[in-house]
Amino acid sequence: MTAAPATLPSSLPLWPLSHGSAALLSLLLTLLCYYLNKRLYQRHPHTVLMPIIGTPLVLVAALLLLGIGYDDYRTHTHWLVWLLGPTTVAFALPLYDYRQMVRKHWMSILAGVLVASTVSILTSVWLARWLGLSPLLQKGLAMRSVTTPFAVEAERAIGGPLDLAALFVLLTGVTGMLIGGLVLRLLPRLRSRVAAGAMLGGSAHGSGVAKAQMAGPQQGVAASLVMMIAGALNVLAAPWVGAWVFG
Repeated sequence: MTAAPATLPSSLPLWPLSHGSAALLSLLLTLLCYYLNKRLYQRHPHTVLMPIIGTPLVLVAALLLLGIGYDDYRTHTHWLVWLLGPTTVAFALPLYDYRQMVRKHWMSILAGVLVASTVSILTSVWLARWLGLSPLLQKGLAMRSVTTPFAVEAERAIGGPLDLAALFVLLTGVTGMLIGGLVLRLLPRLRSRVAAGAMLGGSAHGSGVAKAQMAGPQQGVAASLVMMIAGALNVLAAPWVGAWVFG
């Protein structure tokens, strides 16, 4: 009998890396990809070139080529996710300049956020159950309409998968950002800048805020306010959602 020729495993990385090299490279790749993608988008402001779309795709391809697994990548870069918290709070800074607008519309904004958050959670869970998705996926989808730092805390309260929740938040944000502009064009009677910003902030959270800020400062402030109120309310309501919806 002749021995079968040796074959390389398909999962072998092109460039084997030590643990220290993988940690440093994961961090540098993330920062460099985002920086270059942002510069590219500033020069060519097309939707497909937005950092929230382009950077993850490039990173996934690079990690696959380098053989860096997701668990290792998350271990090396988890503190970048923590920075999303202070970054989200920074969205509140422009609110001071537009405090008169906030005082004028706070009641309608709060009512809209309450209704939108309730509808989002219930419809997400109902649709997931109708499609026969597992309880874990149902929990992951429940908090998809708030920005990542708030969604992660809310998912902890209901016992949901943190990584999947972050993925669903990203997909929701990108989808809402892409569709939001189209919806506004189809609603020519929606002339209120506050309403337009609130819609983008409520449907696409961080991505919607970026889109709203491109439209104007009032839209950006309204989107930021809605995003933060929705996030805080969802975190506060998460224990009751876990008990009543998934109990």
